[in-house]
Amino acid sequence: MSRTPTVVLVHGAFADSASFAAVVPELLGDGLDVVVPAVPNRSLIGDSAYIASVVRQIEGPVLLVGHSYGGAVITVAGVEENVVGLVYLAGYALEEGESLGELQGRFPDSDLATALVYRPYPVEGAEDGTDVYVDAAAFPAVFAEGVDPDLARVLAVSQRPLAGAAFGEKAPVAAWKAKPSWGLVSSADRTINPDVERFGYTRAGMTVSEVDSSHLVMLAQPKAVADLIREAVRATTA
Repeated sequence: MSRTPTVVLVHGAFADSASFAAVVPELLGDGLDVVVPAVPNRSLIGDSAYIASVVRQIEGPVLLVGHSYGGAVITVAGVEENVVGLVYLAGYALEEGESLGELQGRFPDSDLATALVYRPYPVEGAEDGTDVYVDAAAFPAVFAEGVDPDLARVLAVSQRPLAGAAFGEKAPVAAWKAKPSWGLVSSADRTINPDVERFGYTRAGMTVSEVDSSHLVMLAQPKAVADLIREAVRATTA
């Protein structure tokens, strides 16, 4: 009897689980089991541990899908035994021992570099941390071009920030070394340089495809995203 994997959708920085709102109905319509956890966005190691804990509580195989920073998270969490494949959406495919900052630093900055806003947040028993946001005025053009303008404005003021410390944490493992992986490049991305995506995917030996989209590809091009996930589901159904 075939065992179809549960699809776990992992959002990235400056977005939340609702960023998959246009993709989830497509997958549910296929009869797939879907889980869309809220990522804390506090640290790469901590966020990966949280997603790994979600994966361990799912009976049967899991296909992990990570957008943006979520790609770095699934790179680490994907070593869980029941993970059968990884899908990267405009995401970071880190090498073992590599940080987000190191991978990005190989390539010219995107427009995001001049659109970031930094705000302190309290850390119990320690100095304040730093949250990173996208400037709300720049958000629609830099992060969500091609998304309905009214929705983009809502997303701009409801961002889930990423703790600045996460940019410097090194991935302790790289799950793509042992799991089949797919990578989707957003060729019109102004948040992550598309060459960062291409480099990481190619280095990992992934099945790579490209779509003319902004960074928030799940809302700008949901059918392309759903189709790629379907391809990965078919390939990883035992």
